[in-house]
Amino acid sequence: MTRQEVAVAALALPAVTTVVQWGDSDVYKVGGKVFAVCGLKGGLSFKVSPIGFVVLTEDGPGKQAPYFAKGHWVNVDLDDVDAEDVVGWLATAHSLMVGKLTKKVRAELGL
Repeated sequence: MTRQEVAVAALALPAVTTVVQWGDSDVYKVGGKVFAVCGLKGGLSFKVSPIGFVVLTEDGPGKQAPYFAKGHWVNVDLDDVDAEDVVGWLATAHSLMVGKLTKKVRAELGL
């Protein structure tokens, strides 16, 4: 999967914005909260649930994301993952962050 394909998948989710931060990384946000970063340490980092963190880092293709591991973030190498999995992981990361938004912000974003 390429960074461009990640961008298409992430930007297809509701109310997503993107900026380039931290060097040359594509940072995907919803309501101002980061849910995925592409390009940091050569892969895709994204928010997961505590169970997802264990599954992806112990039995899956992920490792603890640099700089984000305490918050249950995983990093995967884009060359080693299936595009369908990435789309699902991005959707889950997005929904986790939407859940952290206030009702007011969710309403403003139409979520």
